[in-house]
Amino acid sequence: MRAKLIILIIICCAAALFFPSMPGSDSLKTVFRLTDEPNEVIVRGMSGSALTINISFGDEEVEELISELQSPYPLLLLDMEWAERFPEIVQLIKKRNIPTGLLGHAGMEYEQNTPLLVEQLEVYEKFFGVKPLWFRTFDEQFPYSLRSTLWDTEVNALGSSVRWHTGEPPPVIEGEIISLPHHREERITLTNFKKLTETRQNKSLEDVLFNMSIKTKKMPE
Repeated sequence: MRAKLIILIIICCAAALFFPSMPGSDSLKTVFRLTDEPNEVIVRGMSGSALTINISFGDEEVEELISELQSPYPLLLLDMEWAERFPEIVQLIKKRNIPTGLLGHAGMEYEQNTPLLVEQLEVYEKFFGVKPLWFRTFDEQFPYSLRSTLWDTEVNALGSSVRWHTGEPPPVIEGEIISLPHHREERITLTNFKKLTETRQNKSLEDVLFNMSIKTKKMPE
C-alpha cells in the first residue's frame, strides 16, 4: 500500500501546479484520496505535529481563537449546525484562508440515518464551494457503512493520534495528529492552545502527511 500512496501523493502534488487554490486550504489544490481502500482512517503521519480543532460551540471565544491563529494553521473541523448559527465566523475563517474540514455527529448516528452525511456535505459545500477533504465524527468512531460512503464521495476519514485540551501538554510523537475540542462540555482555551504549540514542531496537516509514508489505522467491520 505504501507504494500506491507515494505515487498518489506525487500525482496530487503535480496536479497542484495546474489547478487554482481551493477555498479553505492554503496547501492543497485538488480533491484526493489518501487511502487505497475504504476501511482505513488516517490517524498519524511521520514528521512533525498537526493540530486539529473540532468546533461545535461558541462565538466570541472561537472568534478570538481564530484571530490569534498563526501559520502553519491548524485544521478546523466545523460542525455544520454551528456554522449555520455563526456564518460571520465562517466568513472570517475563509478570509484568513484557514483550512477546514467537516465535523460530524457520533459515528453510530450514520448507521441509523443514512442521508445524514450527504446533508452535511451539502451544507459544507454551500459555505465553501467545494466538498471537504477531511471528515471526522464527533467521537472518532467510523462504522464501515460510513467509511464506504466517505470513500464513494472522495472525502478522507480523519481520526487523531492524541486528544487533549487541558493539563500538561502530551509528549511529542513524530507525525502526530492532535485533536483539540471546542464544544459546550469541553473546550480548549487560547492559553492552553499557545502552551501546546510551544512544545512541538507544528506543521499543516498536509505537510505532516506529505513528508512521509502515511500510517493508517485499520477499522473493524
